[in-house]
Amino acid sequence: MPEAVRGTLPGTTLPGVVDHHVHLGLVDRALLADGPVVEVHDLGWDPREVAAWAAAPPSGLRVRYAGPFHTAPGGYPTGRSWAPDAAVRHVVSPDHATAAVADVVAAGGFAVKVALHAGMSLLPDDVLRALVDAAHAAGLPVLVHAEGAGQAERAIDSGADTLVHVPWTEPLPADVIARAVHMTWISTLAIHDGPGGSAGLELALDNARRFVAAGGRLVYGTDLGNGPAPAGVNEREIELLGTVLTGEALRRAVLGPLDAAPALTAALPMPDTAADLIAWLRASTRLPR
Repeated sequence: MPEAVRGTLPGTTLPGVVDHHVHLGLVDRALLADGPVVEVHDLGWDPREVAAWAAAPPSGLRVRYAGPFHTAPGGYPTGRSWAPDAAVRHVVSPDHATAAVADVVAAGGFAVKVALHAGMSLLPDDVLRALVDAAHAAGLPVLVHAEGAGQAERAIDSGADTLVHVPWTEPLPADVIARAVHMTWISTLAIHDGPGGSAGLELALDNARRFVAAGGRLVYGTDLGNGPAPAGVNEREIELLGTVLTGEALRRAVLGPLDAAPALTAALPMPDTAADLIAWLRASTRLPR
C-alpha cells in the first residue's frame, strides 16, 4: 500500500500522490525518492529494464509498469529516438495479440499498453479487439494512447479500460462521451500547456469536463519524460485538474486510495481546491510505512 503524507492542516493525513503516467527511462529516477509522489505507473518501456527498476525503486516509491507499446508494424512510437526497440511490440494478427499479452503477464506487467496514432500505421479492428479480449481474459486492463481523428472512439468501442491522455486532437461527440463512462482517463493536461499547445489544451479540458459530467473517472498523470517537467509533483497538472474537479473528486484523482490513511476522518480539514492541495503537498512530510 502506498505511504501516507501529513500536511500543514492540523492532524490531516492523506495518501501520497500517484502519477498514473510516466516514462522512467526518460528521467532521473533518483529525483523521485522520498517525496510526495509515492507510486508511479510506467506506460511504455523495455519490460526487462522497467522490471529491474520496479524491483529496486528509488526510496519510498512504488513502481508499476505496463511494458511495451503494442502497435501495428510501423505504428507509434516505432522509430522515435526516445523509444528503445524493446519498448515497442508489433502485433500482426489476433493470434499474435494473445501471445503478446501472455508476454506482458510473464514480465509482471499490470496492464497492456496499446498505441493508436492516426499519423502512423494503425492496428486493424480485429487485432485491437483481440488485444483487449486477451488482456481481460488475463485479468489486465487495457490502456490506450489514442491520437488523431477517430482513435479515441475506436479505443472506447473496443472495450479498453483507460485512455492514457485526455483526448486533445478533436472534440468528442456527446454520444461518444456517453459510451466512454466505463473508462478511466489519465489527465496529462500540462503537456499541452506551452507554445502552440493552447488549442489542444482547450480541447482536452472541454472533453474532460464533459466526460466527468457524464460520470467518467479522471485521474492525475503527467506523462513524465515527455518534455520538460518536474520530477515529482507537477503543480501545473494539479492546477489544470482543479479546473475540472474540486473537493473529494480532486483528492481522489491526485492521491492514492483515501482509506490508505488511517488517521483520515471527515471531521478533519481537507484541501478542497487545487491551490489548497498544492500548498498542502509543498509543506507535507512522509510518514513511516
